[in-house]
Amino acid sequence: MVETQPQIKVILHACVKGVAFFEQANPNMTARVHGEPVSMEIAIKKAAMLIKSAKKPLFSGLSTDISGFRAIYHLAQNNNGTLKHMHADSLQRNLQVLQSTGWQTTTLTEVKNRADMIICVGTDVVSHHPRFFERFIWTEDALFTDTNARDIIFIGQQQATQAAISPLGKHPSLLACRQTDLPEITAVLRALVSGKKLNTDVIANIKLTDLQLVADKLTHAKYAVFVWAAKDLDYPNAELTIQQMTETVAILNTSTRAAGLPLGGSDGDTSANHANTWLSGLTLNNVPTTHDLMVWVNSFNSEKRPEKSDAPLVIFGNTNFELQTQADVFIPIATPGLDCSGTLFRVDSSVVLPLMKVRDNQLLNLCDLVNLIEASTT
Repeated sequence: MVETQPQIKVILHACVKGVAFFEQANPNMTARVHGEPVSMEIAIKKAAMLIKSAKKPLFSGLSTDISGFRAIYHLAQNNNGTLKHMHADSLQRNLQVLQSTGWQTTTLTEVKNRADMIICVGTDVVSHHPRFFERFIWTEDALFTDTNARDIIFIGQQQATQAAISPLGKHPSLLACRQTDLPEITAVLRALVSGKKLNTDVIANIKLTDLQLVADKLTHAKYAVFVWAAKDLDYPNAELTIQQMTETVAILNTSTRAAGLPLGGSDGDTSANHANTWLSGLTLNNVPTTHDLMVWVNSFNSEKRPEKSDAPLVIFGNTNFELQTQADVFIPIATPGLDCSGTLFRVDSSVVLPLMKVRDNQLLNLCDLVNLIEASTT
């Protein structure tokens, strides 16, 4: 008789994402080949055969922790494979700016302790990180600034939610515009911070006087921070928005203090990119590649689907993934921070955080699965 594992419940410090992650259904341990339930041994042999026989496999998704990525990296290296993260496009937006001009960024702790002005550009921070304002903006234990006096400004389509309103009832300012107007608006803001005079009254439906007010606040702030999530900046030439922000930061740092805060970490994208750089000396890219097998690795996000492909499909996935029966091989894997321990880079890319196992089951972690596949291919 198999004992049923009790469902996890989040009691303290619950947020929408935390509840969804920790309270997901107990795992279905069934491996599948062409949709039919099989033993784990059969599924591993079938996956190993497909990977070994492929001439150019694509290892995509890559939603895993650092050790899981390292295992997949070596599996790809041993089988002439290429790597592509599910957030390759947004990774590339940040990397283009970092590689071409560099940037000056900060950490969550520095924001908490020092920032007196926060500008969120094109990004609904609360939807990605529901406790961001609670833990780092309206906190009572900041060391070097009055948190209640912080100036919060949103530029873009996002709306100020309750979390962004200060405990004393101070509402953020909003300069509403389309996402596609952000390159122009941030370019104007950079010009105004530089002291340039512009011969116009309106920029993308925003009054120049409103942008001038923001520029004046930036130049007088003791520590201004631009916040963005690259995956929200999804439009042609979006990297120009990031570049304008980072160059504005550089201008401000000649007379005061400013920094950028790119928020990443979604589905392990930052961890995968950093680990790939350690191992290969290169960053992950999003260059299209031909392939005769897709291996979709997705230990966190049960809803994210692999890109369309005519090649055979092997999935190492979250046990709640919906496409189990559509893959040539589906092998359920442990989710770091839930079914197994692990490590991930924090959203500000500054420190590595330990992930603790919180429920017991017999799921293989990705490293152990890859070891069994490599043993089966030798």
